[in-house]
Amino acid sequence: MARTGLFWFTNDLRLHDNPALQRAVSSVDSLVCVYVLESRSVSPSSYSAPSMGQSRFQFLRQSLLELQRDLRTLGQKLLVVQGSAASIIPSLIRAIAATDVFRSRNPGWYENRDWAYAKAKCGQCTFHTIDSHTLFDIDTLPVDVADIPATFTRFRKLIDAAVPSAPIVRLNYLPPPARFRAAIQLPTVRLLDSVREAASEFNGGESAALSHMEAYFSSDLPTDYKQVRNALDGWDNSTKFSPWLANGNLSVRELVARLRQYESSVAANESTYWIYFELLWREFFQWHAHQHGASLFSLSGVKHVSLVTSFYPERYQKWIAGNTPYPLVNAGMRELAATGYLSNRGRQIVASCFVNELGMDWRYGAAYFEQVLLDYDVASNWGNWQYLAGVGADVQPKRHFNLAKQAATFDPDGAYVARWQGAASLLPLDSVDAADWPV
Repeated sequence: MARTGLFWFTNDLRLHDNPALQRAVSSVDSLVCVYVLESRSVSPSSYSAPSMGQSRFQFLRQSLLELQRDLRTLGQKLLVVQGSAASIIPSLIRAIAATDVFRSRNPGWYENRDWAYAKAKCGQCTFHTIDSHTLFDIDTLPVDVADIPATFTRFRKLIDAAVPSAPIVRLNYLPPPARFRAAIQLPTVRLLDSVREAASEFNGGESAALSHMEAYFSSDLPTDYKQVRNALDGWDNSTKFSPWLANGNLSVRELVARLRQYESSVAANESTYWIYFELLWREFFQWHAHQHGASLFSLSGVKHVSLVTSFYPERYQKWIAGNTPYPLVNAGMRELAATGYLSNRGRQIVASCFVNELGMDWRYGAAYFEQVLLDYDVASNWGNWQYLAGVGADVQPKRHFNLAKQAATFDPDGAYVARWQGAASLLPLDSVDAADWPV
């Protein structure tokens, strides 16, 4: 009997090393590919900001446009639909009489809730979840997800010597589009090339991701990474892989394979290991999110700590606008508003100020980062904010950075503050304009 598949793209917007899509290719005779732009991501949230601002929207749009073109060259299509996956996925399953539904494993609690709902509504289908977003498959982790250690150090000791799953080759064939057997009305989004875009050093999409990876490993930068990784800015002072990893334009397994190639053919030192070390932090937060689910968004965190905190609208707006009493924090927030990116050190500084000096509910800071960061990843973002606020994966009660010391250490001549003091002081907190996603 012919098998009909539905593939739900989420955090895997690529054709290279996509085990989930490969499973679909080897399992079905025809296929429908869909990406759901969740309505909740472009509407105001309970934290005073929409989940996706203009910078993230632009990067995502570029990623989807390229994926759409790549699928077209293989005789396939990508449906981009705005709405709720909890209703759209079951509707599509019924419309094409799907026998199999596929997706990459996703650390997002809402995405997993929608997946579970679709399974409950469409029990006649076989649902496949395949690991494409992490270094390790769930079956090859040296520990059960329920037993993931509470701290990164313990996790790293378990996994440091383990060998990540190898990447697979880029797909060059896809089953033809499945036939719709029933009428269905979908709020399909047209990704118009004519949409005006803001200038950015980051362009979304698989080709930009792979090009950046090759450029980075064709240089001497990997051998100096550990010495410069704490710099507040500068394109060459960090790897800059995170936006493409977050969207799944770049496979983390492909990235590690390229790192190993560099180490074997050019040089292997403490800096090249530190690149892998940082990717292990990412890996920890992915499985940490799977382990804790909705607790990742709880005020008391995964440690269930009782916090005394509040929300002060004026302080919140001044933090966003880069108008606090702390020049280094202001510079960081203005860079974030202008570019959608901030160094790891900068993120820790502005987050520490938010939690400690401003005494704010950490969830509002995490939600703002979710809105503006090009490299927003649910596991890393919310996990890191909990870590700093003392309610997450850390034995310490709270992380508090001495802002004067941070400035003296990382911006001793004031160059970073001077560079960003004249930048736009406020990123609008409105939703993505509906005109940018014409239906």
